[in-house]
Amino acid sequence: MVMVDLHCHLLPGIDDGSKNMGISLQLAREAVENGITHALLTPHHMNGRFVNHKQDVIQLTDQFRQQLASHNIPLTVFPGQEVRINGGLIEALDKDDILFADEGNRYLMLEFPDDDVPHYASQMIFELQQRGITPVIVHPERNTKIIAHPELLYELLQKGCLSQITASSYVGTFGKKVANFSQRLIANGQGYVFASDAHDLPGRKYEMRQAFGKMSQEFGRSLAEQYADNARSIINGEDVLSNDIRPLKKKKKFWLF
Repeated sequence: MVMVDLHCHLLPGIDDGSKNMGISLQLAREAVENGITHALLTPHHMNGRFVNHKQDVIQLTDQFRQQLASHNIPLTVFPGQEVRINGGLIEALDKDDILFADEGNRYLMLEFPDDDVPHYASQMIFELQQRGITPVIVHPERNTKIIAHPELLYELLQKGCLSQITASSYVGTFGKKVANFSQRLIANGQGYVFASDAHDLPGRKYEMRQAFGKMSQEFGRSLAEQYADNARSIINGEDVLSNDIRPLKKKKKFWLF
């Protein structure tokens, strides 16, 4: 069975992910043990700290493929980027310095700052969509601005964006608050795919199997299968099944007097 991870930091030494090839190979083995057959390698790009140009990522991915083959690790990898929304994104697109999740340049793995949704996000996403690009908003469940104002994500999804929930968030690795928020997003149709966002060992490892198992128990196997199908559709540049997107209900506050 084909299982796709759309977001991971396995390329060694180029961002805050894997520090060296040994760790990268161990993460690849973990991916396979988690049932992953194909992985999009998504180093940070243009996030204010790391810049990983398209051609560099393609070259490093080719080198990593050779290492996987020589170590008999059955993981198929593709070059990608986790692209931070920023004022230079459109120019980078014009210069052909952006990698997409698919070869048809349809799906873009788009990151917001950890604590903000920039005021220009809606306009820039509109410009991307005018170019036929569908942004996949990565790990919104860990964005403190979205947690405080979930309507921000809801509005972007209504406009045609997709979202990627990190498996580790859903299973509780980032704490109960993030896990609960992930569960609420999923319950209200505001998630589309799981991805590992694997970074380094031992803290940021693969927990995809656990996430799919938990989802099957909480929401049924059909939704888990839909998430897996959506990841395959994105990497193939195909249509993703539309969700019944609902706004998150505000939690009731109980006051003590």
